[in-house]
Amino acid sequence: MAAGAPLTPRRRAGEPATIRRIAAVVVVALSVVAGLLVPGQLPGAAGDITGDALYAVAVYAGLVALAPRASSLLVAGIAAAWCVAVELFQLTGLPEQWGAAFRPIMLVFGTVFDPRDLVVYVLSVAAAAAIDVVARRRATRTARS
Repeated sequence: MAAGAPLTPRRRAGEPATIRRIAAVVVVALSVVAGLLVPGQLPGAAGDITGDALYAVAVYAGLVALAPRASSLLVAGIAAAWCVAVELFQLTGLPEQWGAAFRPIMLVFGTVFDPRDLVVYVLSVAAAAAIDVVARRRATRTARS
């Protein structure tokens, strides 16, 4: 850099990627809080399904926060793959053993495989991606006008 050249930020606060990242961080925070509070308030399967859906949304939003310029389709693919991999990992029994030793690990890896969870994860990631696509299109239109 030349001596005396003005320092400028690489990204501006109003850029779509910055706005998308901030929104994603907010969604992660809300999903985690809701995931800790809501499922225990709902009976049986409703609580389990809600927790799974919030987990998938948090994974999607977390990836957006890490890579706000990535396409919604790419983020959705990675998020769905992660969720499915975690669910299949439960078939090994390791997450349940780890959870017995350190309960917070169950928040990330769960405990027992349930095929219904696979469907909930994929549908929840698809819903998050659809909302993300709509939000990005609106942000692009707003930025152009």
